[in-house]
Amino acid sequence: MQIPFIDLKKQYHLHQKEIQKEINEVLESSQFIGGEKLDRLQKELANFTGSKYAICCSSGTDALLLSLMSLDIKRGDEVITTPFTFIATAEVISLLGATPVFVDIDEQTYNIDPKKIEDAITDKTKAILPVSLYGQPADMDEINMIAKRHGLKVIEDGCQSFGATYKGQKSCNLSDIGCTSFFPSKPLGCYGDGGAVFTNDEELALKIKMLLNHGQNERYKHKYIGINGRLDAIQAAILLVKLKYFPKEIIKREEIGKRYSFKLNSVATPFIKNDRSSVYAQYSIRLKDRDKVVKILNSKGITTAVHYPMPLHLQECFGYLGYKEGDFKVAEKISKEIMSLPMSPFLKESDQEFIIKVLNEIEEQ
Repeated sequence: MQIPFIDLKKQYHLHQKEIQKEINEVLESSQFIGGEKLDRLQKELANFTGSKYAICCSSGTDALLLSLMSLDIKRGDEVITTPFTFIATAEVISLLGATPVFVDIDEQTYNIDPKKIEDAITDKTKAILPVSLYGQPADMDEINMIAKRHGLKVIEDGCQSFGATYKGQKSCNLSDIGCTSFFPSKPLGCYGDGGAVFTNDEELALKIKMLLNHGQNERYKHKYIGINGRLDAIQAAILLVKLKYFPKEIIKREEIGKRYSFKLNSVATPFIKNDRSSVYAQYSIRLKDRDKVVKILNSKGITTAVHYPMPLHLQECFGYLGYKEGDFKVAEKISKEIMSLPMSPFLKESDQEFIIKVLNEIEEQ
């Protein structure tokens, strides 16, 4: 028996006919970039989040990059973010020549600790880039208030939290700009790379649309230095089908997450604040003896993953920032204990019960 980390095959087989029909329509139209599928998807994504504008692009990384570019983040600027996330969050800041300034995380939620943000603000700070990690939105009200006091912009990295709610509002519509990823393993994933940027600011939306298409404001007329960051029509077609079923999948994710949390006895399970929800992009637990437990689970056919084994401030590529071990103690501690269990709306209850049984037995020994 092998329990997959994410069961994408089951999802595909369930919607195969609809997905194939949408793809075939793109193939027949031969309109592979832009077109009706993309227009529809952007309208439906905006409607889903409650944002005025949804702009699809080529990846979650490019969504973050485009957001920073739209705010004119450049060399010499500073952007405050978390050291405990996937590298893309800080990578795009560095790519623009700006400086990522890390702030430690909250030990319960693993999201950036808003109480520590103001100490990191300088006259070079231009934006705050919180991550809604593992599917749970960060403390956006507190972060937005700090930003307002200091005249800063806020970009929510919602690449793992699309579909989650915060005080009744959807993730990606909680700040000046929200970003998400449609990487295949995300809660809403396409069959390649893809992403989207969300905003309620018309001027920013128009600029982002130009930036992702080589800075063009009309054909062969370029207002900005941009990138090739378009989402192709086939991916848009796939997402149109999957978005229809996404609300039901969110409910299943929450059920599976709650079952894990209720039945796991001796491990630190996710702490979800009562004013928000999580889409459990990963179901991550903490263990003192992680490596031993991973080995046992894998030997029994239970696939696991570690998100993330090394915080960003200790990565070689960020050595130039001058951080050292001990600078962000909470992030460093969590990175040594965190591990993720199989999670998807298609995880069979019997498989989940087996995972829970094995973990509880290990922890009782």
